[in-house]
Parts: sequence; C-alpha cells; structure tokens
Amino acid sequence: MKKRKLGRTGLKTGPLIFGGNVFGWTADEAMSFRLLDAFVDAGLNLIDTADVYSMWIPGNQGGESETIIGKWLKKTGKRDRVLITTKVGVDINVKKMPGAINLKPDYIFKEVEDSLKRLQIDCIDIYQAHRDDEHTPLQESLAAFDKLMRDGKVRSIGASNYEAGRLAEALQVSADHGYARYETLQPCYNLYDRNAYEGELQDLCVKEEIGVVTYFSLACGFLTGKYRTEKDLENRPRAYRVKEMMNERGMRILQGLDQVAKELKVTPAQIALAWVMAQPGIAAPIASATNLQQLEELIGAARLELPAEAIETLNTASAYGK
Repeated sequence: MKKRKLGRTGLKTGPLIFGGNVFGWTADEAMSFRLLDAFVDAGLNLIDTADVYSMWIPGNQGGESETIIGKWLKKTGKRDRVLITTKVGVDINVKKMPGAINLKPDYIFKEVEDSLKRLQIDCIDIYQAHRDDEHTPLQESLAAFDKLMRDGKVRSIGASNYEAGRLAEALQVSADHGYARYETLQPCYNLYDRNAYEGELQDLCVKEEIGVVTYFSLACGFLTGKYRTEKDLENRPRAYRVKEMMNERGMRILQGLDQVAKELKVTPAQIALAWVMAQPGIAAPIASATNLQQLEELIGAARLELPAEAIETLNTASAYGK
C-alpha cells in the first residue's frame, strides 16, 4: 500500500492509522492481537496510542493500550514492520483530576521510561505532547523532548491538540534554541468537526511541512451512518458524544455521505475517511475498529480516491451556517 510522508520526520505511514484507544477497552487482548495482525498484513504500519489509554474505564489504571501493543510486538516479532506513536502530558497519576496536564521535564522523563517498558521497545517512533501545558514553558518541554531524541529513546516528536498560535510559538522556540521541533500534529478533524483544523492551523501545517494525523476521523462513529435516531444510541459507549451531532447539519452530512457512497458503491465510513485523506496537509487519519469486519471496511478506505465532484458534494454538505 502506498506510503505517505510524515512531515519532515523521514518516516512514512500508510494512508490509514490504527487508533489504539480501543485496546483494553472495547477490544480485549485477544481481539486486539487479531486486529493488529490484520492491519499489518494489509500493508498498513502506524499504530497510535497514549500512556493514559484507557484510564477512563473503571478498574483501569492507564497504560492498558500500550501494554497490549507491547505484548503483541513481543509475541509476533513485527516491530520492524510498524511505527509506534504514543503520547505524554495527560497526567496518568492524578486520579482525582482527570485530564490534568503535565509537560514538565521530570514528568516527561519518567513517563517515557514507563511507555517504553509497557511497549517493550527501545525507541518510540513519534512521541507526542498530548495536550498543550500552558503552565510549563515551551522551552522546558521542548528541551526535554530534544534530550530524549539525543538519548535515542525517541525518533521524532509531535504535538496533539495545539492551536495555531501555540504551535507556531513552539516551532519558533525550537528554532531559536536548536531543539528538535514538533514534526507532526494530531488534531480532532472530520467532516463534522472542521473548524479546529481548517484555516490558520491548516495553513501553518502546510507551510511548515508538518504531518497531520487526525483523531476522531469518523466523529466517534457518527460518520459511519449507524447512528440515525436516539434508539441507535442505546448501550453505545460513545453515545454521549454522538448525540450532539444528531442535528440538522449532522443529518445533512449523512445525506451527503449516503449519496457519494451510493455513487461509488462503497460505505459512508470509507467515504468519510477518504475525504480526510484528500485534505491539504493530512498525512493520514486515525480510526479504530473493535472487530475484523469493521477493520476490513476501514482498510477499504485506504484504497479509495475520491473524485473532485464527490469532495465538493461533501464540502457543501458539511459547510457551517446553512
């Protein structure tokens, strides 16, 4: 499968990235192994996770996803066939304050060792700042990341959930001090959620050749088309997020997806992912599957190239303010 450049990292990814947030949550260890095998056997290679996945589940402590990936790597010996990206910065130790941000150097140095141990690898391909820590100077965090690269524990660094102004500031700090810079960005981006990336942030990423890998690429499953009514949300783990999309604009997007999917004889999910792949600055979207049938559908999107008319139909359907 044709690979895409990951910014200026020198690394290349397949057109689809596996989102490892489901490992240890909605996919148990056995299913996770099967999904990872099928993903790699299809010619895809980048697996995304984070140290905090999936501490939001009762009984979990965080690190479950990394642990499963590490066990799979040890069992299969497929380390040389994959790239691993993980994240640091959502404080895994602060149980009473979910989402607390920490990019202090000492915390980064501790967490990278824990992630390496769980993943059972010597070097993380892309280590990402999970969220912007406004209380820690960018210079301190970037100096820490730079040291990790010099020590051979990390090959490249990236940022997740950074706004344009702060990303630009971080790039300038790296340039001024000779530190490694954020070479990738992981924003929330899909047909429903367009505002956070498009515009100033997208322009910056294209100009600076930053490889963009998107999360919530299927809007928590909404863009698969399987959620059309309130009843469809019953007993769904992401229902609370999907419900807010079930509005006039959301339904218009689904109609656009249905139209293009029918014309091209594929599924709405495949169309939604292919639309993200076609956008300027995008290296690849991240998407998750919890069974092999879902994964097969997602892989189909990696082989799909949308015609210009289809992209325009979806752009119109997903436009704001109509």
